[in-house]
Amino acid sequence: MIFDAVAVRDKLVNQIKECAREQGFKRVVVGISGGKDSTVTAALCARALGAENVYGVMMPDGTQADLGDSYAVCQALHIPYKTMNIGKMHAGLKEESMSEAGEEFVIPFSRESDINVGPRLRMTMLRYVTQALGGRLAGTGNLSERTVGYCTKDGDTSCDFGVLGFLTSVEVVEVGLTMPELPEWLVRKTPTDGLSGMSDEEKMGVSYTDIHHYIREGTCGKPDVDEKIAGMERRNRHKLMLPPILNPFE
Repeated sequence: MIFDAVAVRDKLVNQIKECAREQGFKRVVVGISGGKDSTVTAALCARALGAENVYGVMMPDGTQADLGDSYAVCQALHIPYKTMNIGKMHAGLKEESMSEAGEEFVIPFSRESDINVGPRLRMTMLRYVTQALGGRLAGTGNLSERTVGYCTKDGDTSCDFGVLGFLTSVEVVEVGLTMPELPEWLVRKTPTDGLSGMSDEEKMGVSYTDIHHYIREGTCGKPDVDEKIAGMERRNRHKLMLPPILNPFE
C-alpha cells in the first residue's frame, strides 16, 4: 500500500469541511496535549475551518512538565486557547472515594483506575466547553491506539467526529510533516499518556511501528508480537462499541 500523505491530508480537510456543512457548525474544540495526534488534528481543523474557529484546551492534572509544548502548538497554529486544570477535581474524587467507618463497602485503590480518571475528567471539561461555544468536539485518537485499546472508555474515545481514526500512528506523523505550519519536533515528539510517567510504547509493551505493520500488512514479522497485538485487540474491542441494551421482549 502506497501512502500519499498529501492526498490524505487534503481529503481529511475536505471531510472536516463537509462534516461542518452537514451538521451546521463552524467551531471546533480540540483537547491539546502537546502530542502529535492533537497537534495534527488541530492543524487539519484549522485548515478546514480557519484558525479562529478552532479552540484549543489544555487540561493539566496539577502540574504538567510538557505543558509548554501544548502552548507551542496553539501559537504555531494561531488558534485561541485556554488552560483548565483538572487537579482539584481529581483530588476531590479521590477524597470522596476514601472509605469511612460504617460504610457498606470499601473502594480499593487502583492505579489503573486512577490513571483513567484524567481522560474522563478532561472529556467532561471538553464537552462543557464545546456545548457552551456551540461547536463540535474533534476526536484525536489514531488507528494504532484504537486497535490495541490504548484509549480510555468514556474518556478520549468520546467525540463528535474523529479525525485520525483511520490513520496509524506512523501515518499521522507522515501527514503532520506535510504541514509547514507545524514545528517538526512536535510532530515527531515521543508519545506519552501524560499520566503514568512512561512513553506509550513502554506502557503497551509494543512499538507503534510493529502495530503499523500488523494493521497494514497483517504481520509485523514477529509472531510473538503479532499474537500480543491480536490479544490486545480482542480484549479491548468493547471500548469502540456502543454499550449493549438488553431487550427482554426479543
